[in-house]
Amino acid sequence: MAIDIVPVLTKKQLKTFVKLPWKLYKGDPNWVPPLIKMEMERFDPQKNPFYLHSDVTLFLAYKDNQPVGRISAQIDHNFNEFQDVETVHFGFFESIEDKEVAFRLLDTVADYGRARGMKILLGPFSFSTNDVAGLLVEDFKSPPRIMMPYNPPYYKDFIEEYGMRKAKDLLAYDIVVDEKFKKFAEHLIRRLKPLAERAESYGFKIRNINFKDIDSEIERVKVIYNDAWERNWGFVPMTDEEIEHLGKELKQVAIPQLAKIVELKGEPVAFGLVIADINEILIKMNGRLFPTGIFKLLFGFNRIKTVRLIALGIRKGFRKRGADSLLYYHLLKDGLAIKRLKTCEVSWLLEDNYLIIRATEFMGGKKVKTYRIYEKPI
Repeated sequence: MAIDIVPVLTKKQLKTFVKLPWKLYKGDPNWVPPLIKMEMERFDPQKNPFYLHSDVTLFLAYKDNQPVGRISAQIDHNFNEFQDVETVHFGFFESIEDKEVAFRLLDTVADYGRARGMKILLGPFSFSTNDVAGLLVEDFKSPPRIMMPYNPPYYKDFIEEYGMRKAKDLLAYDIVVDEKFKKFAEHLIRRLKPLAERAESYGFKIRNINFKDIDSEIERVKVIYNDAWERNWGFVPMTDEEIEHLGKELKQVAIPQLAKIVELKGEPVAFGLVIADINEILIKMNGRLFPTGIFKLLFGFNRIKTVRLIALGIRKGFRKRGADSLLYYHLLKDGLAIKRLKTCEVSWLLEDNYLIIRATEFMGGKKVKTYRIYEKPI
């Protein structure tokens, strides 16, 4: 039967786009249903600041009048300008196990980009490297952590058969907080303590991020983020609206005592952020807050045993001057004090960020998942 690809133009079509994964992942114990309300808002140009600097079109694939796939086509003008490239990105890719459906969806994005003068098809980005990025290509045996993707193994086969090649791998490491790690961490804390004290004698100060003054804190974090990550592959600076939007989302899942900022004479120079893996709860909620989901979130949050180290950044001019030792010392000491924590995922790490990878492995981290960004000339 013919496959029809149609743009999402109505609210009814958007609901179909958002809810399609429930059909495709039925019976998959590792898929974590997102909150439907938040997914609908993600695609609302009035609520998602990504739309302020990007052209976005969503597409649905139909076969026998049934939805069988979806994809987004987006041209992120900020990304293209900062990276000096001409790329069209694809994201939110889902398909039944039918190569023709997958190819037609990818063709649609390639055509979309080509018609607008783009030269490279790149992705998946949902919507950017500052959101959920990459296709899971290794380890499908466990649920993803918060803000990390999940997909069936055949997506990799389809995308590679389509002619896309690896642009970059993104890695996730697990640090298991067992007795062996605790002994090692206590030893490391003792070694870091004099270095942290020396940094404080130089004027560096560390404190918890003040979530009651989130607007001011977001401004401080933005200074660090856009400087510390500037030279990373795929980086695109976040706009004021984007970092405010993301900051207020992360506030809801942050571990307060593991959200740190380092300052020197009042100037923000480094920060670290660990967030709770609320996927432990979402996987049981089927995408709905009501009637009982909100209670699962409220009463389950302080029982979450897994966290994700999502950001650890030091401004270029302040590295190896003490801010790093001060930050590591307090994150490790305060993290070890949270007795319920069993696992910390460090993600994602660029495959060629050898310095951070070695540091993570030194801490006992083991690579658990690999995510891939693909590219193809169009």
